[in-house]
Amino acid sequence: MPPQDSETAAWFAKEVQPHESMLRGYLLGVARPADIDDLVQESYARLLRIREQGRMRSPRGLLFTMARNAAHDLFRRRGTAGIAPVTETEYLNVLDERPDSAELVSRWQEIELLADAIEALPDRCRAVFLLRQFENLSQREIAARLGIAEHTVESQLTKALRRCEDFFAARGALPGTKPSP
Repeated sequence: MPPQDSETAAWFAKEVQPHESMLRGYLLGVARPADIDDLVQESYARLLRIREQGRMRSPRGLLFTMARNAAHDLFRRRGTAGIAPVTETEYLNVLDERPDSAELVSRWQEIELLADAIEALPDRCRAVFLLRQFENLSQREIAARLGIAEHTVESQLTKALRRCEDFFAARGALPGTKPSP
């Protein structure tokens, strides 16, 4: 669902689209793969409706909130519509393996921390990291896409991982670390 006017399209391309691969990764943790495309589109539609009402401070944060809410709405709809005949109850899973609220909140916080760490990376470093981690491109494909040497891709990936590790350590998010003052 592309935005209709050019100003909204430019805003969408700059503020929202760069987070799509991260959004898809987040949604894989909370929804079935078959539902991801629909949830992404629903999140975009909700975000665009809110933008029409006025400016927003954090499109990325709001996008992830919209995605979480869209997933919850989907679960709610399925929960009330999924009624099985009594004769088929022997085939139902007795153990509910869905994450509980605390686990979902923890995952959400981890994703937010990762998003902040990625956002803090220098531009080229971030681009290389996103292409590798979220689009699963090879070093050669990344080099070709960005017009840089393969060894530059490798060094940027190493730099990104070290900076993310430092970012997490500074916030006490790695085992055995405490937040720096």
